Amino acid sequence: MSVVDQTGARASTRHRGSEALPPLVSLLLAGVAGWVMDLGHPDVNLWPLTLVGASLMIFAARGLSVPFSLLVGALGGFSYYGIHIWWLTVYLGPVPWIALTIAQTAFFALGFVLLTLAWRWVPALWPTPVGRVGMVPTVLASIWLLRESISAVWPSGGFNWARLAHSQSETPLTHLVAWVGPGVFSFILAWLAAGAVALWLEYRLARASRAVLALGIVTTLVVWPAFPTPISDHLRVAAIQGNADAGLFAQYERGDNLRDHHRVTQRLYGEDVDVVVWPENASDIDPLRDDMAAAVADEVVREMAAPLVVGAITRSGDETFNSVLLWEEDGRGGSGATDQYDKIHPVPFAEYLPWRDLIYPLAPDLFDLVPRDYSFGSRDTVFSIDEHTAGIAICYDIVDDAIFAQMMDEGADIIFAPTNNADFGRTDQSVQQLAIARLRAVELGRSVVNISTVGTSAVITPDGDTLDQLPTYTEGYMIESVPIATHSTPAALWGKQLEWWLMALGLSALAIAGFARRQWLN
Repeated sequence: MSVVDQTGARASTRHRGSEALPPLVSLLLAGVAGWVMDLGHPDVNLWPLTLVGASLMIFAARGLSVPFSLLVGALGGFSYYGIHIWWLTVYLGPVPWIALTIAQTAFFALGFVLLTLAWRWVPALWPTPVGRVGMVPTVLASIWLLRESISAVWPSGGFNWARLAHSQSETPLTHLVAWVGPGVFSFILAWLAAGAVALWLEYRLARASRAVLALGIVTTLVVWPAFPTPISDHLRVAAIQGNADAGLFAQYERGDNLRDHHRVTQRLYGEDVDVVVWPENASDIDPLRDDMAAAVADEVVREMAAPLVVGAITRSGDETFNSVLLWEEDGRGGSGATDQYDKIHPVPFAEYLPWRDLIYPLAPDLFDLVPRDYSFGSRDTVFSIDEHTAGIAICYDIVDDAIFAQMMDEGADIIFAPTNNADFGRTDQSVQQLAIARLRAVELGRSVVNISTVGTSAVITPDGDTLDQLPTYTEGYMIESVPIATHSTPAALWGKQLEWWLMALGLSALAIAGFARRQWLN
């Protein structure tokens, strides 16, 4: 067969996946898809809609030119992220929201181009029904995973928010994250979305056959057994939500945060607990450098007969850290800080300003909101409490895969996640963060105590159930016997390696398909 004949044969195998929608329809579909994807996340929490939105987004990528694909992808990305992180505007105004949304939109648009190329190249290389409904969705899903993974770590630590996985923290599919981790869980969700599109386009298969195949795949994933979470012990935890006015522009006096959390804790004096946990920056006066703040911590430890885990801003020489302290009896009749975790990855443009000398002159009024640069911590991520090991994750740490991998390597059998959500008002930011914390609990098989200054605060068990929860913007406390687990989930053991293999598989398949197409055309 001649090259011309081969090209013609390949062209004859094309199916509806290579056909472009009218330009305006593609743009409209991508814009709507971003909005629908967000509806699956908390606070609306209609979780199937995230899969529907992802299917619409993947469908909109078919048959486009590369320049137009960039435009359609940019609109879809801006719609999704612009809606999803609208909470940034509450106190900080539109500029940080626009900047972060545009940055994520750029990643989304580039990933969208790869989706378009996959629709164009992969079916030609694997033209059989198995290739079109098996290989094509696999490549599309791996591209989605690649885009999420890169934007999660780069630049300046990335923005690992709004993964597909984060929409599925309380669904029939949640248990899968313990087997594969959040990255591969996103891959599975994208694969379901792409597979739905591929099956709908595969008109050569009978509708009944396609329906049975789809139902079989979904049923298999739903009934796949949850990874067992054996409980070895319990830790009685008192977690305090002081309802402190701890936002960036809050009008409060020095020490108000400390007093708010102290006042709530005083109601519990005499309770039998193993540890008291306060949120991020609950002590707005550093007890390492202030006698009054230290005296309050001493009192809590003495009256509760238990160690105190407390967030504070600390100093060491010229460096400033966002820290959590373990305050407990020192064995000499007194008490003090016996351990400290300093936030390893401060949040860029919030806790430090990357390239300050270069970019500060561009918008001094805006960047004055970041008056100091927190240093990067280098301590370990765990505290020893009553013969147990508590992993510490401060606020945005909750999305950092590397930090959780480190704390599991360091032996964490329970996770404390102190946070301060006061800058985001009554938006859905705090419930989005709690959903991520819930996924971490299931992923790692560890209870998570998510305690905030203003909410949403909750205690999550290793199987993702809510043991207790506090209403937002209400002072209160949770006292619970929190399950302790020491097993290792498959996600903790090899989830990240599987993520890398899937990305490599997708990129390799796309490259091979592109090379083969070039050879045929030549």
